[in-house]
Amino acid sequence: MKQILKTFLFTASLAIVLFACEKVEPLVVYKNGVTATLQSSATTIAPKVVDSLTTVVTFNWTNPQYATDSSTVKYVIQMDSSGRNFSKAASIVLKNKSSHSMVAKDLNAILLNMGFKYNTAYKVDVRVITSYANNNEQIASNVLTITMTPYVVPPKVTPPTTKTLFLVGDATAGGWNNPVPVPTQQFTRVDSVTYQGKFYLIAGKQYLALPLNGNWDNKYSVADNNKFGIANGGDFGFNFSDNFRSPAVTGIYNIKLDFQAGKFTVTLDKDYAFLYVPGEYQSWTPSSAPTLASPAKNGSYSGFVYFNAASKFKLTNQPDWAGTAYGAGAAGKISSTGGDLSVASAGYYMINANTVNMDYSATKTTWGIVGAFSSWGENSDTQLAYADGKWTGTLVLAAESELKFRANSGWDINMGDDGGDGVLEAGGANLKFGAGTYKVVLNLSNAGYYTYSFTKQ
Repeated sequence: MKQILKTFLFTASLAIVLFACEKVEPLVVYKNGVTATLQSSATTIAPKVVDSLTTVVTFNWTNPQYATDSSTVKYVIQMDSSGRNFSKAASIVLKNKSSHSMVAKDLNAILLNMGFKYNTAYKVDVRVITSYANNNEQIASNVLTITMTPYVVPPKVTPPTTKTLFLVGDATAGGWNNPVPVPTQQFTRVDSVTYQGKFYLIAGKQYLALPLNGNWDNKYSVADNNKFGIANGGDFGFNFSDNFRSPAVTGIYNIKLDFQAGKFTVTLDKDYAFLYVPGEYQSWTPSSAPTLASPAKNGSYSGFVYFNAASKFKLTNQPDWAGTAYGAGAAGKISSTGGDLSVASAGYYMINANTVNMDYSATKTTWGIVGAFSSWGENSDTQLAYADGKWTGTLVLAAESELKFRANSGWDINMGDDGGDGVLEAGGANLKFGAGTYKVVLNLSNAGYYTYSFTKQ
């Protein structure tokens, strides 16, 4: 038995020695590549739209001499605005090539995606990065700086030849009346293919964009306003069949029309909280009742309501009877358990209500214009007449004058324009107009968003 064991141990030891002495082939080690030298066929590139399909530049580079099949070497051409160190580079990935040509439209698309403006020359850095197919051994070439100028691509939708654009519709403060009030319903022309503006939109209504104020011949609109999400943006066109549809929430919106892409966007800037004013005067229907608004959404509401006769009414926090209904509380107060509120006679009332401290008031108003032209009230105000939801009248100014709107020929309720944007604020800054005769429109029908217009006759 011992002899067998000795023989086994000897054999095993011999095998180990022989295995350890077996020759092992050396591992394959690929040498590093070298830096490729990049060249360009052009140092200045400024094509026109007619050159869209024409080759405008060709890039060539030398062999990086990686120790592998050259067909597997990876090349990445990078372009970026000069000085950004390729932090926002556009990339073109290639294999088995030592050159790359670009037609104008492809290069133009890259430049526009960088945010470059049309017909403006920019310095653009270009390099090529070489590597093995698995991205190992990445080596950047020399950097070329080329002057490139993007050209204007024909827009998908033809912009207005008038170079103006206006908003009209029952979704707007001015309704379907045309001409529309400006500047509150006029877009800003950002550039030749972009118009945008900040507008008050009423929920669940419709609107159009008109190239000429006061004219219905042409419009910008959508093909199908029942398409999902169309209230927030999508495709638009010239004289399409359907009106734009407003979003589901009343508020201030930023509207942008991109004629280059044929796209529009509608984004909420500010929404309001509302109370509804159903009553005898409109058959107790909250969904169609006038509203009071709280722009700050802090429980303090205000608005104007026309009652065609003495009327009972309530305030509801929803356009139905499912929510809270506020009625009369103690003097000057509302209550969620109170009886009906009321006005004693027909008229145009400013109603204030606070659902936090429950304060309430209803003041009957008539409206006029006061200013330097009337010695700020020493002479009679120019009175406005109410009809169809607006106060209108004619103002004759013998000379330039500052002025304001005020109620009941007093200063308790007055309005001016702090921003000079056609939107009124309580106690706001004086308006100023030159000598002339003006048709005046005061629109207080949209709670929290009060507008005016002066049209010289």
